[in-house]
Formats: sequence, C-alpha cells, structure tokens
Amino acid sequence: MDLSQALEVASHTDPGMVRSNNEDSIASVAEKGLVVLADGMGGYNAGEVASGMATTVITTELRQWLDQHEPQELDPQSGQKAAQKILQEQVAKANTSIYQASQSQPQYAGMGTTLVIALFYDNKMMVAHIGDSRLYRMRGDDFSQVTKDHSLLQEQIDAGMLTKEQAKHSANKNLVTRALGIDPAVEAEIHEYDTVPGDIYLLCSDGLSDMVSDEDIGMALQALGANLNLAVQQLVQMANDNGGRDNVSVILIKILREYPAGAGLASKIFGWFR
Repeated sequence: MDLSQALEVASHTDPGMVRSNNEDSIASVAEKGLVVLADGMGGYNAGEVASGMATTVITTELRQWLDQHEPQELDPQSGQKAAQKILQEQVAKANTSIYQASQSQPQYAGMGTTLVIALFYDNKMMVAHIGDSRLYRMRGDDFSQVTKDHSLLQEQIDAGMLTKEQAKHSANKNLVTRALGIDPAVEAEIHEYDTVPGDIYLLCSDGLSDMVSDEDIGMALQALGANLNLAVQQLVQMANDNGGRDNVSVILIKILREYPAGAGLASKIFGWFR
C-alpha cells in the first residue's frame, strides 16, 4: 500500500554547535510508512558508523519485506502482528551487525546507538525504541511523549529518587540503560497506537529533547504544524540557539487522511466510477 498520500514526512539532522561530526542518522520511506532515527555513541567516528548501520539495515530489510507483506496480518506461529515480529527481527539483525563489527574491528570497540522506529499501517502506528531517542505526539492541543527513555535518569524518576524538574538539571542525562550493538542481544520496546487525521508525530534525538523543553517543542509545532519543513528547521534552530551541545535530529510525520488496510483496491474501483 502506498501511503505517500496519507502521510507527510519532513526531516532534518544537524551536527549542532559544538561537535564537528554528526553521529545521528535518519531515514524515511514515506510510501511504506516507515521512519527510523538513531543516535550513535562511541569514540572517533564509531557512533556515526553504528547509527548508519542501524538505519541502513532496518530500512533496507523492511522496505523489501513491506513489498511482500501486510503489517497488520497475524503471524501464524506467534500470534503477533506481523509488524511487531518483523520489527523485533530487524532490530535483532541490526544489533548483531553492529556488535560483530565492534568486536572484530578495534576502532569500533564499544560503539552503539539508540534507536526509534515508527511504522504506519491500517490507521495505526507500531513504535519500537531503544535508549533515549524519543517519539512524541501532537493531537489537537495536546503534546505528549509517547516513548519512555531507557536511561538511568528515567529509572531514578520511576523510583521516586528525582522529580522531572530535578531531572532536567541532573548530570546523568546521557546515561542510557539499553542501546543497540553494545551486547550480543537487546530487546526493543514495542507498542502499537491508533492514529487519527491531524496527528503530528515527532521523532528526535536527545540533542533536541535535552536542549528544548517539551513545552517549547509543543508550542513550535502548534505554530508551524501547517508547514512541516519549516517546523523541522525551526526545532533544530531552537536546539542550536540554546547551545546545541549535541547533534540534533528531527523527523515529523503528519497524518493527512485515514489509511485503512485493504483500501487500495476499493479506492481504485471507486475512482473508476467517479
């Protein structure tokens, strides 16, 4: 199913104001309803390699799979939706590729990456994430974080050791508890959500969320949501204006209309008689 008429996608990635290289990597295949964002970590250019491997492996494999399969179908063996099973498999494959490269090539030792994937199908969105790269949703006037960070800071908040306000000033902001490519195996957190026309989804690296408050991000989307290309540029600029201490990556997806599964043939037939 071609979703290019149902989804509008805009993205931008920037090294920021401090770092010379960009270890973030982003990819989108709008017609397949797929967007991927990764924020690499590791010395020298190893983080750049890890994030690039993650987005390349996942988009290449998923694009091929989506040419042959419907994400909403149920897998006969597991009973899971096919989308969930394929995301688990591709995350595992990307993890193995990065881990083996880090083990076999000394310059890449210890490299890894965060990851957030959104796959849209049948008026739904399946989200897989690892680490502290985030997905947010703007629905009407409500702007909220959908994913929950895999980080030491989040664990401290959950345990009641820190409030969200105190967490903003913590020295432990960038300590993730789960990352792609660090260990032989990793589990992505995967959830499915309903979407409605008018929704705007934001995927970002912590270069945005650490530098710009959720409130200010939401206000920018309210003001510029009608022009996604302008909105992504503005969000990156806001992070840089606030210091730009890290690479900044943003992907925005707007739901333009409903995209129910199996509507392709029906809409074509309907079109013949208009």
